[in-house]
Amino acid sequence: MSDTLVEIKNLAKSYTRGDQDVPVLRDITLNIERGDFISLMGPSGSGKSTLLNLIAGIDKPTGGILRIDGEDISKLSEGELADWRASNIGFIFQFYNLMPVLTAYENVELPLLLTNLSRSERRERIEMTLNMVGLSDRMDHYPNELSGGQQQRVAIARAIVTDPTILVCDEPTGDLDKQSASDVLNMLKELNSTLGKTIIMVTHDAHAAEAARRIVVLEKGELLGEGV
Repeated sequence: MSDTLVEIKNLAKSYTRGDQDVPVLRDITLNIERGDFISLMGPSGSGKSTLLNLIAGIDKPTGGILRIDGEDISKLSEGELADWRASNIGFIFQFYNLMPVLTAYENVELPLLLTNLSRSERRERIEMTLNMVGLSDRMDHYPNELSGGQQQRVAIARAIVTDPTILVCDEPTGDLDKQSASDVLNMLKELNSTLGKTIIMVTHDAHAAEAARRIVVLEKGELLGEGV
């Protein structure tokens, strides 16, 4: 049986500039199954990051249907959306977005501070997650003491430590050298295949996109089709 996690139907997004509406996404229809790993590809300005932000609940559509796990998140208030994101979405960005004054351990702990876990429960989960990404020996290091690849692995640990429903990745290899990028992509594939994490990744890199199970191509705000 189908287990659709993300249901998108006739989705549209536009922004207002002065007295004009500028369309960014037009009539997007797409289903993403639980446990899928999908790459959103397209040139700059194609709308791929806008679509990712809509799925992540960072922005709201101006038309169409967007349901995640059966819930129409476009109807949630800003406060409800913030709570929903904290429970359901793990973010991985191109430039890591780590707090420079915090250690790797403390950066990974940040999203757990919004939960009801005790300090010992947080420590157990953080140590397990940092071990999972191969950084158990770097947990007391600050970001400037880590390589770019290691910083991105800390960011991945931070994204998965709350056990989110969906991992959204915005150009996660865009700032990495070839070997570090390969390591990060292999880690994402492992999270998908072993832990069953649903991953949605924006990339302009065809090689990076090949790590996914499905490739969806957008151009000028429209869905062109899929490749594998």
